[in-house]
Parts: sequence; structure tokens; C-alpha cells
Amino acid sequence: MELVNNGMLGLPRPALAALRAALYRDAGAAAAGYLQEAGYAGGETLFAAFRDWLTARGEPAPESLTLERFEEMATAFFHEAGWGSLAIGSLRNAVATLDSGDWGEADPASGMDHPACHFTTGMFADFFGRIADAPLAVLEVECRSTGASRCRFLIGNAEVMEHVYETMGRGEGYDVALGEVE
Repeated sequence: MELVNNGMLGLPRPALAALRAALYRDAGAAAAGYLQEAGYAGGETLFAAFRDWLTARGEPAPESLTLERFEEMATAFFHEAGWGSLAIGSLRNAVATLDSGDWGEADPASGMDHPACHFTTGMFADFFGRIADAPLAVLEVECRSTGASRCRFLIGNAEVMEHVYETMGRGEGYDVALGEVE
């Protein structure tokens, strides 16, 4: 993947983990918002790189791909960009799911109490919002940084995601929250 001509750079995973740790150390809970904001700011460039990547492979623009082909190509793009493997699915017809057992932002050694791939949530909100042509919210509900076997991101409209967040804040699982919005 050509990084320079796409406005991107290669960032070692340990550097991203160190940045997150320093932000948490110095900014506390505000670190999550800073990382989400940074990820969101990069979404436009990432989407443009995806478009160029597709073109280089003889594929049509992202919005012209079938859903199945988009899932296949987006998965390959994120893997080739070094983020890790990605499986795209859906849950209860309420949200899209993005699952990864090796996501690049996760740091299993960090022992976080809560999901911590905040840069990714911002990045995914912008990236997938562009293909949906609508604002989307992203919530990480499982994270390898907390000891989970995978990172799982839920993507949906703001109302649904707010309900999931509030339900989980009361100690119930995201599956319960999604069952309530069907």
C-alpha cells in the first residue's frame, strides 16, 4: 500500500500504545475523547486512501460496490494497512459489527478496565459514515486491551448507540440493549 501519496504514514503499534498510555496518564478520562477526535479527523484521508486502493485494483468506487464486495474489500484494506484482520457483520438487524482478534490499536498487556480502542472508534465513525452517507456512531463493546479475545465494535445511528451505551452503563450487556431496540 502506498502511504505517502495517500496522506498517510506508517505508525508502529507500540508507538500508538505508548501515546494512549501517556494520554491516560496525563489527561485521565479525557484521553478517550482526544483519541476519538484524532481518529475521526483521519477518517476522510483514510477513506480517500481506500478509494485509491480500490482504483489501483480495478474496483469501482466504494459506494458502487455490493455490500458483500464492500465487506471483502474493506477487510482486505484494513489488513493491508496494518490495522489487523476484520470481520464485518450485523447483530439483530440493529447495528453493524466489526470484529478483530488482532486489532492494531489493542494492547493486551495494558490491562485496561474498559474497551480502549478510542482512536479506532473515531476513525470508523468517519470512514463508515462516508459509505453510509449518514452520521454513524461507533462503540467498542469488547476489547483485547481488557483481556477479551477480540475487539468488537458496534456501528449504528446515534440513538441506537446511545441506548446501548446507557444500558451497558447500568451493567447490562449490549445484547440486552440491542434486543430492546428491535
